[in-house]
Amino acid sequence: MKTIVTLSAVLGLAFSGFAYAQEPILIKFSHVAAIDTPKGQAAEHFKQQVEKRTKGRVKVEVFANSTLYKDKEELEALQMGSVQMLAPVAGKFGPMGVKEFEAFDLPYIFPDEQALHRVTRGPIGASLLKKLEPRGMVGLSYWDAGFRVLSSNKPIRTPEEAKGQKIRINSSKVNQAIIKAIGGLPQTMAFSEVYQALQTGVVDGADGNLANLYTQKQYEVQKHITLTRHTYSGYVVVMNKAFWDKLPADIKPEITAAMKDATDFNDKVAEEDEAKAMAAIKASGKSTIYTPTADEKARWIKTLLPVQDELAPRIGKELIDAIRKETGLAK
Repeated sequence: MKTIVTLSAVLGLAFSGFAYAQEPILIKFSHVAAIDTPKGQAAEHFKQQVEKRTKGRVKVEVFANSTLYKDKEELEALQMGSVQMLAPVAGKFGPMGVKEFEAFDLPYIFPDEQALHRVTRGPIGASLLKKLEPRGMVGLSYWDAGFRVLSSNKPIRTPEEAKGQKIRINSSKVNQAIIKAIGGLPQTMAFSEVYQALQTGVVDGADGNLANLYTQKQYEVQKHITLTRHTYSGYVVVMNKAFWDKLPADIKPEITAAMKDATDFNDKVAEEDEAKAMAAIKASGKSTIYTPTADEKARWIKTLLPVQDELAPRIGKELIDAIRKETGLAK
């Protein structure tokens, strides 16, 4: 009887250990955008690709729209291991000590998507991702989200018309300098709080991309949108480094491949969604969309280009010069 009991106990432990070993690896992917934005759709695409490629050995739970962590909380949560993946805006790495990423916020440093991709998909982009590792993060990719525009309840067709207006920005020294350069009053606040702040008049306007302006319904509480396209709007997809380092060797290539698929998907959707968002906002009749004339655009560029040199001591002149050379804007 003792032998049978002992054998049963051993078999029980063996089977329970086997069952435990078969439990899928769980990745919690948190972000602050709506599910129907390019980032939201790309996160879901990544989930599908990872689970398909690993045959269920890895499961991805996506928490969109700040349902798990808000702007100010998510990077700390990632470093603590409370969440395994994020896709924050590039400038958010500045306040945590990796100031080089604030180069992506610099005004008019990327004339178009092609110039941008020569940076993000080349040696400069790769070297920047490496700088995240000492902070406990592994950089996986860059996801486009178009270029940033200005929305407001008073027209801002030229830099001078922004004077005195309270403009919401994300946590970025560069974006702060941009709004100050046009005479505005920068207001840093969490992304999830922007709609109410615009609705109640806590801020007069906001700096952001068209997809978020539409999906977060900010256009409903803004009368004017100006297509300044003054700075890049995009994300850096990161994973907790300790988590990445512990992944099985045969899983890492599948995650890398799934991320490449998701990046291609994101960038295609970002381009399409910008056009859709613009059309939908126009059709709503709630907010006008204004395209600056050639002369007005030249004034925007002339007013904001000095911010590049102003922030060079913080971000790194060598990096800014390298980006200018890559994008064809070298002085």
